[in-house]
Amino acid sequence: MADYDVVLLIEKALSASDAVQVRSLHAELAEEGERVRYHVLLPLEDAAARVEAAMGSLSGGEMLASPAMTMSEIDLDAVRKDCLERSQAELHTTLEHLRHAHAEATGRIITEPPVDALAAEVAAVDGREAIVLTRPHVVAEFFHLDWTSQARRKLGVPVLHLLEHETFEEQAGGPEGISGA
Repeated sequence: MADYDVVLLIEKALSASDAVQVRSLHAELAEEGERVRYHVLLPLEDAAARVEAAMGSLSGGEMLASPAMTMSEIDLDAVRKDCLERSQAELHTTLEHLRHAHAEATGRIITEPPVDALAAEVAAVDGREAIVLTRPHVVAEFFHLDWTSQARRKLGVPVLHLLEHETFEEQAGGPEGISGA
């Protein structure tokens, strides 16, 4: 039995339908006797960015008059712990959904730059392809700064970009042709 390793870089937990959709991409390989294995990478939510975003949302004018909270009052360790717990829960959910879709899957939380981690994982497992599953990032995609574009420049394997929580049909712009309406 041959191995076909696929590395998935995800932004957040896969839904059950995302997992089924990913698995469907390799169903034919499995039927032909290939052992398809998924290696999931989920970046750890950046605690500092989360605090900064929260502080930014407070500074809409009211913070200039009397600061409601200063950086020294924020427990960064608690925020980091919360971020790690959320990321672990999302990874666990993703792996459960993939396994429920009859996929062999392992995963880990990453702290290094996502595309660097993707390249390292593809090399480590001798990955045959990479899948980047994100929400749409229109500006980054337009300028080819998104994870998928970076990965395509960096990796020597096919890289597929899927949009989370959308079917293949929705990603392609919906059904084509003339409707009966």
